[in-house]
Amino acid sequence: MKKIIVTIALCCLLLIGFTGCKNMGNVTNVKIKEVDSEIYSKEDIEDAIQVIINDFKDNWGGCTLNEIYYIGDERNHDFIEWATKNNKEEVIVLTSRFTVGSYAKDKSLNLNSEYTNWNWILVRNKNESWQHIDHGY
Repeated sequence: MKKIIVTIALCCLLLIGFTGCKNMGNVTNVKIKEVDSEIYSKEDIEDAIQVIINDFKDNWGGCTLNEIYYIGDERNHDFIEWATKNNKEEVIVLTSRFTVGSYAKDKSLNLNSEYTNWNWILVRNKNESWQHIDHGY
């Protein structure tokens, strides 16, 4: 009887574990492409990327983040109004490529597809942490 209870408990734990993994975005093999900047330090860019990696892992279940990088100073300048609209001094925009499997926590995504040039917009005041405020095309 004790063996049966232990076996059932282990099966339940495995089922809960697999279900929990389904709700997490996969960031295991994300490729981070380095882009030089005269505006932001390498650390500034890495910090912004880490914010998005953490968000993706927590909120993009069923998706795999394949690549992410800073869009570059010239293109980033086109988004400066995002900082102003959010009462911040700085904006940084990242772009990415990710795939969606046969399940997606976000029901607005197309299953079994790839998204490219997906932007992530972050803002901050100098010497503060980046805040992810929007994303999409």
